Amino acid sequence: MNRLARMAVIGLALGMSACVVQRPSEPAPQPPVQTLPPAGPSTAPTPAPPATPTPPAPKPMPRTSASFAPPPGGASHWDPSLGVYVLEDQPDTYYRQRTYYRWNDGWSWATSPKGPWEATDTTGVPAGLGRKHP
Repeated sequence: MNRLARMAVIGLALGMSACVVQRPSEPAPQPPVQTLPPAGPSTAPTPAPPATPTPPAPKPMPRTSASFAPPPGGASHWDPSLGVYVLEDQPDTYYRQRTYYRWNDGWSWATSPKGPWEATDTTGVPAGLGRKHP
């Protein structure tokens, strides 16, 4: 065992001596920076006054929702403020999650755009619709 410990110490000493013998490399010299003298009076152009910023173009309304599927077989667009699809061929008719909603002096809902329609109040429609026609 004593012999094994002695060999380990000698091996470590030899391994560490390699780090001591090598010299660190010196960094390569950098070329000097050349500066040019001024060539006479400055004739730099004066900067133009900043242009008045144009307002960004309004974003187009998204055609679909990232969370809800559009109604089957009908032209519609997603209205993010209402949180529903607005059917384009039927006035005041909306769609979300397999349910159609219609405003006709009161709210009603159906599972088909042709009905049969059942009356409901604002608690039976998505929140955005309830705020549109309270």
